[in-house]
Amino acid sequence: MPKKKASSRGYSLRKVDTREVRQRFLIVCEGAKTEPNYFRSFRVPKVVIEVRGLGENPSRLIESAKELKKQDDYDQVWCVFDRDSWTEEDFNNALRNAEKEGFKVAYSNEAFELWYILHFEFLNTGIPRSDYLSKLTSLSGRKYKKNSETIYDELIDKQANAIKNATNLLKLYKPCNPAKDNPSTTVHLLVQELNRFIQ
Repeated sequence: MPKKKASSRGYSLRKVDTREVRQRFLIVCEGAKTEPNYFRSFRVPKVVIEVRGLGENPSRLIESAKELKKQDDYDQVWCVFDRDSWTEEDFNNALRNAEKEGFKVAYSNEAFELWYILHFEFLNTGIPRSDYLSKLTSLSGRKYKKNSETIYDELIDKQANAIKNATNLLKLYKPCNPAKDNPSTTVHLLVQELNRFIQ
């Protein structure tokens, strides 16, 4: 009889331990370095997050994510890509196919650097992609280096501001049309999900 009691207690302890179940993320990025460097810097257990920088257009990225998902068991699959120079058709096709697969999308219109700018200020006017870099240099007070491996740490204390700005930016677009809504981003949705698992 005591054995039964012990085993049921063991079971209830296990239930408590797994209340906040650790999820596995696959994050597949269009960029080969900028986005992967940022997401790899999150202080989540490495078993939780796998980041791939594939250097592919948005539609191809979704196909690659499908292939990678078949190879392993992931709870959340996120595809990270920009609007920038891709065609509207390619961008919208990627959004549609991701939704069909049950994947989530962290897109930026026009470039991923918009997410960095939102750490410093609310930006609701589209600017040329080439101006993002000089704007970041001006806002941060140091030369912005693309593909930086330290940008996450440099911006972490302003992250709550970026989430608030990105959320308010999306509210401006009704109805939402990601391919035309410049500037806009959903990177904050992925950031908020990852933050749930930070140790």
